[in-house]
Amino acid sequence: MKSEADHLPERQQRELERVRDILLEEFEKAIAPATKPEKRNGKVYKIILFGSYARDDWVDEPENGYQSDFDLLIVVSHEDLTDIADYWYVAEDRIARDPAVGRPVNIIVHSLDEVNRSLSRGEYFWTDIARDGVALYELPCHPLATPKPLTPADSYRMAKEYFDHWLPSVDSFVRGAQYALRDGDLNKAAFDFHQATERLYICFLLVRTLYFPRSHNIKFLRSLAEDKEPRLVEAWPRATKADRARFERLKRAYVEARYSASYAITGEDLDALAASIDRLREIVAAVCVERLAELESDAA
Repeated sequence: MKSEADHLPERQQRELERVRDILLEEFEKAIAPATKPEKRNGKVYKIILFGSYARDDWVDEPENGYQSDFDLLIVVSHEDLTDIADYWYVAEDRIARDPAVGRPVNIIVHSLDEVNRSLSRGEYFWTDIARDGVALYELPCHPLATPKPLTPADSYRMAKEYFDHWLPSVDSFVRGAQYALRDGDLNKAAFDFHQATERLYICFLLVRTLYFPRSHNIKFLRSLAEDKEPRLVEAWPRATKADRARFERLKRAYVEARYSASYAITGEDLDALAASIDRLREIVAAVCVERLAELESDAA
């Protein structure tokens, strides 16, 4: 793992420094009222940049709807400190509104024990971070475990089980959305389409990396998935403001379509989203089958 982000332009380096400082500052505020020792004495052990900005193959074309996100892993001292709502929501909100940060920022938070167990199992997502990641912040004396390769047979078995479970689970939500559209319940259709999209990205990420983050933010899931497989980009038109707005409405549907009286989406929007989800399913199925064939060949 690298310890400097000097491969990035100066602007992105400054943005990452700002993000790092906000994360550390808000974490200290969040644990200050805690009474349990593991929370009151909680520590951030590492903040690690991973994904395209760590590998040096990012895209920065916001005017065309193509802009890579900053993806960050925060490693903490105790599992109780990983709850986004309790410890990281304010930091996320500050970062999203900060004019000094010019691109979306996604965070995942895990304890050091959890990360090291995953590395010891050889799970691809974590071994990629250990190899390609950039440490933006590190507390000494808390190293990551040495990655151990997963056996080819175990890799294939795990990926196949994930594929067989998650891909078929998509279809019931697509059917539910179609029934809701027929009945004129547009909000219910939007929620079901959100769930179908979320599950497609979970399916892909598990087959490809054996991991997915605990998040219902499909924009974050899309970013992680497209970072691993560029063919997935094709599913979502994003050349126009209307295209990008439709995906944003789909992202918001997980909460707002159920609980917000002001949430609104049109039948035209839903028809366009349905076409994108159908295309996404085709691509996910194809790339997962390719991946499984590779893993099966290795295992054989």
